[in-house]
Amino acid sequence: MKMKKGGTELIKLPAHDFMMATRGHASKQLLVTLDLDGREVPALMREMQNDVLAGTPIHVDFSEVSLTEKVRVTVPLYLVGEPVGVKLGGGVLEQTLRTVDVDCLPTDIAEKFEIDVSELGLDQTLFVRDLKLGDKQTVVTRGEVPVAVVKAPDDVPASGAAAAAAGAPAATPEVIKKGKEEEAAAADKKEEKK
Repeated sequence: MKMKKGGTELIKLPAHDFMMATRGHASKQLLVTLDLDGREVPALMREMQNDVLAGTPIHVDFSEVSLTEKVRVTVPLYLVGEPVGVKLGGGVLEQTLRTVDVDCLPTDIAEKFEIDVSELGLDQTLFVRDLKLGDKQTVVTRGEVPVAVVKAPDDVPASGAAAAAAGAPAATPEVIKKGKEEEAAAADKKEEKK
């Protein structure tokens, strides 16, 4: 555990209990209370390293925090709703930003932000400045960063059945003859040279 004054204290936690306590949390930065020799310390989980094969935690960094001072955290963004541009315009929704940095009190850390994209039309972009996250969090990520965009479907040239339906003749592939005919022609040329 990293202490606020720059010191470090090593602690051991039961792996199973730790995994059960953090299970189901979307955020990697959780506020916890650690019992250090009878002294309760509010701490923010900052980083976790897992065993590559087993997937179990092998090391966790905690930072002691004050419950009255703001901290900077990274919170995941989840898009909800079906955009109008997808539903009616045939567009494709693309999420370009998966997390946002915010300043807030440790007790106000959000697990995740659900962003409603149902009003996005075709060729429209949702920017960080458009996010409505509440008054407890101050967004630090630049406002001009795009979060999601509804792109128009690519214009695909008509071919095959679609071309026939449009009244155009269907394109047929050109067959290139190879194989035995070329081999025979090459053999004939060798014979002529002799």
